[in-house]
Amino acid sequence: MGDAIRHAGIPHGELFITSKLRNGGHARDLALRSFDETMARLGLEQLDLFLIHWPVPSQDRYVEAWRTLVELKEQGRVRSIGVSNFDVNHLERIIGETGETPVVNQIELHPRFQQRDKRDFHAGRGIRIESWSPLGSGRLLDDPTIAGIGRKHGRSIAQTIIRWHLQQGLIVIPKTTHKERMVENLDVFGFELDADDMQKLQALDRGSAGRVGADPATAAFLF
Repeated sequence: MGDAIRHAGIPHGELFITSKLRNGGHARDLALRSFDETMARLGLEQLDLFLIHWPVPSQDRYVEAWRTLVELKEQGRVRSIGVSNFDVNHLERIIGETGETPVVNQIELHPRFQQRDKRDFHAGRGIRIESWSPLGSGRLLDDPTIAGIGRKHGRSIAQTIIRWHLQQGLIVIPKTTHKERMVENLDVFGFELDADDMQKLQALDRGSAGRVGADPATAAFLF
């Protein structure tokens, strides 16, 4: 990737590069080795953000992994550290045992799975939420309620959902490989959802029934 960036002529300062620690690399020595390999592939001396991908509570090593990320940050090899798919109890434990609070937690979040029970905890500790699967892995792209709101503003369903994330202060990075959709997904700053729109979108929440990914409390897959 480092070569690709250099060949494209993009200054590193214009990019924010993030990587994650794999589930099977939570032990300190494995985490350090994994980080070194990542940096070698990227061709970088410093990473902008490094995350623990999943807590995998069944192996009970996520605190050790977090201590290692803290160590890398203290060495100046990472600017910021965070986590992904951590529940409140996982966050409380790593903060309580290390004194270091993640800057961000990537969690599945979209109109059918809004995770409002976690919002106050994150806000109270200054942890930013980054929504993964912000469009519900595409399952929301034919939702009639969202389509109606989109028509009201002359916008697509995807644009409407992205705007919903932004108006709640959520970080949102929708995934697409199509250039035209990338352009469309960026064009979300020329309109605003009103209170009625937001209420209709809030009513789409199905709680855990709306989840499309794994449950962090039980996810035990290693890679």
